[in-house]
Amino acid sequence: MIKTYKSGPRAGTHFLLKAGVAVVLLSILSAPVMAQGRRGAIQPAAHADQEPINSRPNPYETQRNFGTLPDGRSWGSVSAVNIDIDGINVWAGDRCGTNSCATSDVDPIVKLDPDGNVLTSFGAGLIIWPHGMDVDSEGNVWVVDARAASARELEANPGAAGKGHTVLKFSPEGELLMTLGTGGEAGDPPTHFDAPNDVLIAPNGTIYVGDTHGAQFQDAAGPTSKSRISMFEPDGTFIKSFGEFGYEDGQFRSPHSLAMDSQGRLFVADRGNSRIQIFTQDGEHLDTWYQFSRISGLFIDPSTDMLYAIDSESDDNYNPGWSKGLRVGNARTGEVLYFVPAHESSRPSGMGGVGSMGEGVTVDRNGVVYAGEVGPVQGMTKFIPR
Repeated sequence: MIKTYKSGPRAGTHFLLKAGVAVVLLSILSAPVMAQGRRGAIQPAAHADQEPINSRPNPYETQRNFGTLPDGRSWGSVSAVNIDIDGINVWAGDRCGTNSCATSDVDPIVKLDPDGNVLTSFGAGLIIWPHGMDVDSEGNVWVVDARAASARELEANPGAAGKGHTVLKFSPEGELLMTLGTGGEAGDPPTHFDAPNDVLIAPNGTIYVGDTHGAQFQDAAGPTSKSRISMFEPDGTFIKSFGEFGYEDGQFRSPHSLAMDSQGRLFVADRGNSRIQIFTQDGEHLDTWYQFSRISGLFIDPSTDMLYAIDSESDDNYNPGWSKGLRVGNARTGEVLYFVPAHESSRPSGMGGVGSMGEGVTVDRNGVVYAGEVGPVQGMTKFIPR
């Protein structure tokens, strides 16, 4: 089993060294560690204790360019993916052939069969930037619209106003059933979100939403670094938020993806801190794992507790020593069992490094993995067990 490490306190022990009137303050022991000096490159001190895991057996065959779109249009960026309630078909949120739907009139949400054929589509004119997705026990499709339209996009399409910073609940046929947040406005719960990342619907119907997106590239707390998980009753009534910006256990730097295991534990891909944090459903911190790298997308098969962690960002600045790829392991023990390396690409995904890997990940009942690609490689990838 791979040993796991918890992050220690953020503040270290301080010693004052005086030379004349000059005072130098040195922080040691458990202070966060700077990687290469780029904004957002600081990592929790415990991150340095985890040996990078870049090599494990790869039991998958990679099938690129999976799936078609309505009218034969080309794929754009995809980070929102989830398996349907039937365990076979797959939902994806395409950013309308580019990286935004603000000036588009096509359906961004599509349902595909295992052969990649379109079964249904919806969402035209309702979503700016599909980022995260979940499918609940009744087959309803929940989509996170992570940002509002930019000034340039609004100039090109004034109809894009009043959208984004929301979580949208759709019926399987595409009827809009509920909206959480206030369209087009960033803010705080219970009425607003600030660049939300992902949504998870627990078996009891509780709704979990993680935001904010940009906090992963910040070194200190600020007005756009809230980094929290918000909880809602099934009818949308606000319960509470927990978490804040920071490097300690229970703090986040962009909770980018959410998943739940068979025990009902909430797993949070704390992407800015290159780790997974595990909580009770009430938000009590249980554990912190660094062995799955800098995770963009997270999925746990509740029938097997296999954990799928996809890393689209690692490079020498934001996660030194780690390679992009898909790491598959055991949510019960924390052991990393398999590693699928990144695709070769002319440009890397994320902010640098080598190769490209998807940002969203989901798995069907047969263990077939689907990834949504963001960056130079776009669309969908399928990883088929050999």
